[in-house]
Amino acid sequence: MKAVVVPAPMEFERVFVAEIPDPVPGRGEVVIDVAAVDTNYPDFLVIEGKYQFRPPPPFSPGKAAAGRIAALGAGVGGFAIGDHVAVQVEYGAYAEKLCAPAAQCFPIPDGVDFETAAALGLTYQTAHFALAERARLQAGESVLVLGGSGGIGTAAIQLARAFGASPVIASVRAVEDAAIARAAGADVVIEAGAALAPDDFRDAARAATGGRGVDVVIDPVGGAYGTAALRALAWCGRLVVIGFASGEIPDFRANYLLVKNIAVLGLQWSDYRERAPALVARVQADLFARHLEGQLTPVIDSRLPLEEFKVALRALRDGAVQGKIILTLP
Repeated sequence: MKAVVVPAPMEFERVFVAEIPDPVPGRGEVVIDVAAVDTNYPDFLVIEGKYQFRPPPPFSPGKAAAGRIAALGAGVGGFAIGDHVAVQVEYGAYAEKLCAPAAQCFPIPDGVDFETAAALGLTYQTAHFALAERARLQAGESVLVLGGSGGIGTAAIQLARAFGASPVIASVRAVEDAAIARAAGADVVIEAGAALAPDDFRDAARAATGGRGVDVVIDPVGGAYGTAALRALAWCGRLVVIGFASGEIPDFRANYLLVKNIAVLGLQWSDYRERAPALVARVQADLFARHLEGQLTPVIDSRLPLEEFKVALRALRDGAVQGKIILTLP
């Protein structure tokens, strides 16, 4: 089979597609003929050895995909050859075939194509857990989503609306990204580019709630605007740290948490995949159901063949993705 192969941690520009042996499922595992791969910001960090988890080399990157089950390992129940499944793994998805634990595979309902199923995976799972599990969002509360035109951003905007948040506020880096955030359902869009200082960003976020402050912040960006978003929180507000796409890890002053009774919460979604697989399966079923009901529609920036994976990784690295980039396989 063809796969993106990382022989050792290195710059992703040096990684290549190669022919490697087909995987064989072990006990409790399945092999999937991959039809669509969901690319994500951590993918190039994993390749370069900069992520918190380092796969044993050689390996293929990629955390989410969708396709058909091609083989079943011993002890696998509930699946059959040919079943359409979405799968979320720690690594290995950039390949024509993927061996994965059956517990990390989720049936794709009728009416959902492979590309959509892949795009409804990792980022939507992350946004769902951030809003519902970590922030404990209540209907009627306000939500501010940083990086509102990216994969997690558009997923979080759509889910916040589906959960009854109001208003839903998004920040974007450039004017061309604002339309993406609005199309995803943002009531207010703040352009947090070079012309808007962090203090002004804080004031703009507070103004969007009539000066009250924001109840929940979803932050996959970090940096100065993550710190500014913390200062825009309302009394008893919650900020959920998801990642640091800006490349900067923010510092939060503990006295500010005390004065306003606010909370900073972290989300490492893969921990739920390992520790609470039944909950993850229920969330994935909910995501598919909400898509079929018209509440969730993944924003797909572009579709590329597997061989053009570097184009996707460059765009992810540079923050130049509006929604998702999907790698397709025949």
